Amino acid sequence: MKHYILTVLLHILIAAPSMAQNPVPVPAQSNRILLLNARAHIGNGTVIENSAIGFEKGRITLVADATTIRIDPSAYDTIIRLPGHEIYPGLIAMNTTLGINEIELVRATNDYNEAGSLNPSSRSIVAYNTDSRITPTVRSNGVLLAQVTPQGGLVSGTSSVVELDAWNWEDAAYLMDEGIHLNWPSMRIFKAWWAKPAEEQQKAMDHNMENLRRLFDDARAYAAEKNDAPVNLHLEAMRGLFSHTSKLYVHCNFVKEIVAAVNFCREYNIKMVLVGGADSWQVTPLLKAGKIPVVVGRTHSLPSREDEDTDLPYKLPFLLQQAGVEFCISLDGFWQVRNLAFVAGTPVAYGLTREQALASVSSAPASILGIGNRVGTLEQGKDATIIVSTGDLLDMKTSNVIMAFISGRQIILDDVQKQLNKKYRDKYGLK
Repeated sequence: MKHYILTVLLHILIAAPSMAQNPVPVPAQSNRILLLNARAHIGNGTVIENSAIGFEKGRITLVADATTIRIDPSAYDTIIRLPGHEIYPGLIAMNTTLGINEIELVRATNDYNEAGSLNPSSRSIVAYNTDSRITPTVRSNGVLLAQVTPQGGLVSGTSSVVELDAWNWEDAAYLMDEGIHLNWPSMRIFKAWWAKPAEEQQKAMDHNMENLRRLFDDARAYAAEKNDAPVNLHLEAMRGLFSHTSKLYVHCNFVKEIVAAVNFCREYNIKMVLVGGADSWQVTPLLKAGKIPVVVGRTHSLPSREDEDTDLPYKLPFLLQQAGVEFCISLDGFWQVRNLAFVAGTPVAYGLTREQALASVSSAPASILGIGNRVGTLEQGKDATIIVSTGDLLDMKTSNVIMAFISGRQIILDDVQKQLNKKYRDKYGLK
């Protein structure tokens, strides 16, 4: 039986490459491009109904109202007229395992979780696979950058930001090792038939917090030492937390955990970003006072408690917006990231404006990551990371991305889903 299973898996792996191929990464932009007459959503709340957006050498050189400026055609090698189209900044996926998680049931393709519970020196960037067959399907819906994030344990490791069109991880790297991810120990005592006795649960909590404090105490002392001290890879990876060159992404959801995490980061003088934050709407004064942004989890989910509003996850972004708390919207996982624009569009029905919803997956994540000066909005001098759609990008019924640029490079929007669609429509003679 084992030999049969191995033979079947071998045939699947051999046949997989022949079914579909990933698009070849495109070279650096060499021509000067002008996009004309589309409605441009800048990403900061501004909309230009009839826009002119020019870029060369990967940078935006012109963002203007086409009806108020004189355009010299000789200044551009390629002019693309797009009346009736929509232009957006490239979307940024936060807290994803895209590229380090491929097939959940094939362990060799999952490289997002290291053994042990304290792994601050684990780097997601070196595990990132640019040949993932999932990445092209994500780009087809406008996601052009991603924060690749390790998972598991108490301290999972460091995340990095990548561009979703590259030959290898070195080429893909947009911002390396920008933050460390901490899964805050659960502070809930579960009382159910399947739960351990309360005493054992409390003992496990205390043990986790003791280990966490010991690690951060050691890291703080190590960061205060001179550079000629013996190198400790775990503690070296955390040095940036105490010099404020990197952030601590704390993953937790409930009020008690959020408050404890905020106090913990305040004690160690660390920049904190809250990830998940299902109860963040209940502690907005604390988050606003501490200038702590929230990476909101998927809006297409159930509430955390039976007595909460059934639509609470849908309206959570609006509640944070009203309270003045900085936030962005994420979609954890890997293949699910293709729906990022749509989970950002859902809160529009619950109070957010369309431009605020767009900002939650473009300029807001760029700001939280510290790359807002390079990407996230369509502004002169920033990277030409741009999406063109024939419909509303945030509406699954009309969204249709027909063109995308990463740092000025027009990427190929082909993927395995499109290839299979074409294959079987041709087979059955469908147009």
